[in-house]
Amino acid sequence: MQPTTVKRALSALILLLSVTRCGTTPERPRVERPSAENLEQASRLVREQTREELHRFGSETELRETLEHLAEAARLRGARHGGFFGGDEEGSLTAEATESPTDGASEDSITNNQVAGVDEGGIVKTHGDHLVVLRRGRLFSVRIGDTSLTPVSMVDAYPRGAPGGWYDEMLVHGDTIVVIGFNYTAGGTEIGLFDIDGDGAIERRSTQYLRSNDYYSSRNYASRLIDDRLVFYMPYYLSQTRWEGEQPRVDVSMPSIRSQGDEAWEAVITASQIYRPIQEAMYPALHTVVSCPLDRTPMRCTAQGILGPASRSFYVSRDAVYVWVGGDHYGDDDSNAEVPSGAVYRMPFDGSPIGAVRVTGMPTDQFSFQEQDGQLNVIVRALGHGDWMWAPEVSDGDIALVQLPPALFTDGVATASRDAYTRLPRIEGWAFQNRFVGDHLLYGIGGGWGDAEQASNGQVVVHDLSSGGTSIVPLPHVVDRIEVMGRDAVVVGSGGGALHFSAVELDESPSVVGHYAQPGASQGETRSHGFFYRAENDEGGMLGLPIRGSDGAGWHHLVEGSAGVLFLDVRNRRFEQLGVLGSRSREVNDHCQASCVDWYGNARPIFYRGRVFALLGYELVEGTVDGSAIREVRRTHMYRDHG
Repeated sequence: MQPTTVKRALSALILLLSVTRCGTTPERPRVERPSAENLEQASRLVREQTREELHRFGSETELRETLEHLAEAARLRGARHGGFFGGDEEGSLTAEATESPTDGASEDSITNNQVAGVDEGGIVKTHGDHLVVLRRGRLFSVRIGDTSLTPVSMVDAYPRGAPGGWYDEMLVHGDTIVVIGFNYTAGGTEIGLFDIDGDGAIERRSTQYLRSNDYYSSRNYASRLIDDRLVFYMPYYLSQTRWEGEQPRVDVSMPSIRSQGDEAWEAVITASQIYRPIQEAMYPALHTVVSCPLDRTPMRCTAQGILGPASRSFYVSRDAVYVWVGGDHYGDDDSNAEVPSGAVYRMPFDGSPIGAVRVTGMPTDQFSFQEQDGQLNVIVRALGHGDWMWAPEVSDGDIALVQLPPALFTDGVATASRDAYTRLPRIEGWAFQNRFVGDHLLYGIGGGWGDAEQASNGQVVVHDLSSGGTSIVPLPHVVDRIEVMGRDAVVVGSGGGALHFSAVELDESPSVVGHYAQPGASQGETRSHGFFYRAENDEGGMLGLPIRGSDGAGWHHLVEGSAGVLFLDVRNRRFEQLGVLGSRSREVNDHCQASCVDWYGNARPIFYRGRVFALLGYELVEGTVDGSAIREVRRTHMYRDHG
């Protein structure tokens, strides 16, 4: 594990592992319970900084004054937090950064994107006759033209002489590769730009750092590519409170960018581009959307931000970014409150004003959202903390569908009426899965990152947005994954020692019309990019999903490879097994220097130019469908076979 002083935040689940993306937080001094007078004074200070309408800060002085008032409110409540992670930790974002040595799938896309035309950062992309793979701190290119399968380039994702970070996501635009990571030593999001030529040779162009907090989510992706625009979401706790005795001192630093090797930071956002909080926020976060045009050199990024509570989920459509910001206190059910504590913000790409709507409840992840004909549809639970870190794996409470027409998102602040909410059947459990498929919403409970659930009975709830009807469809398994399969849905989950695939027909009376069970297996990847369905015609196509043994837990993809990728033929919603392209790899000493945990998994099915591949860690295996079975044609090991 790479040496960092401030590491990715801990969840109870990851504490069970021997490998973590984070470390422990220094113990803070114990404080006495605040008096009722102090609590009331703290609440008053927070209310004074909360606005009824959307207004930008007029100056950095106004912004600092607001943050100082909120820090004083925190002191009165007896809290000694410095931003979300704590301001007195070594390596906090206000410290000077020093360097130490050391689906929306389109026809040609190989990524299981949520929205058509919005490419999501992933671990494998294409560039002409080459596949480009990001793994364990390195970029690889593999030539696949002329039926070849030959490693070409292997390049470090981190700059020479600079400390490495966590390199999570990659996008390809023209001859430019963009690598997104988080670097704790540099104090921000790391953006690496690389050039790739027609022969697959990769060369570093530049590295820049955007001052931010860690963007990681167990389900969502930080970056998107829309036409020539790189868009990504950054959380940022722009004030750090340092304590001098019982007195807080607020240090403020704005999201800024600098090139690797430079010491000076250049602001990408000013106070006048930040909206004042319309929600009570004791420990405010700056929810920042950054836009960088990739058709310009050097890359110049701009940003706009919202000051509010820390919990959030975000969703990117073709036209806007939606950021749903929950209330300030996890566990509060404000469904009967006079003024909802949450708000959803619409940040358009065309430069028009931000709009906001006050709402209740919390979406679980990006798949809780759908923009359809300008209307925003969102499924929420009463209790949740959004999609940051591992929060999507723990939500609870009542369930509702919220439907917000575009007219609500003006430059003011509207409040969603009770008519905007449709109460849906409540199901018990934490590992909540949800997905919009056309005019239908599906949801259920699975095993999440824990051990594979082996219950032999489960259910998926299907709500028809057009008719308003709701059906509960019984399943012989739990709901670990819901994916789009043509006009219908496929629900994947464990049960009875097998991995099940259930094709759900979405008509007036939804039902399971096709089913397949792979004995002794569970899914090898939890992220949406682990699955891919390639439609061949209106009747069906072919799908792929990494698998491992039935005793595998969801978190195993962090430290283990999948056994193989399972491929199924789909005809009229019926499944036929084609076979598995399996891994042969034994452990290899790759001399990993950075990003040595597969936070985004390591296995993918790949359908490209009529060919079929399985990415399995460092192995790339090609198969061909021969009759009713898939057989291996060739394979390579990107690390061992390079050079």
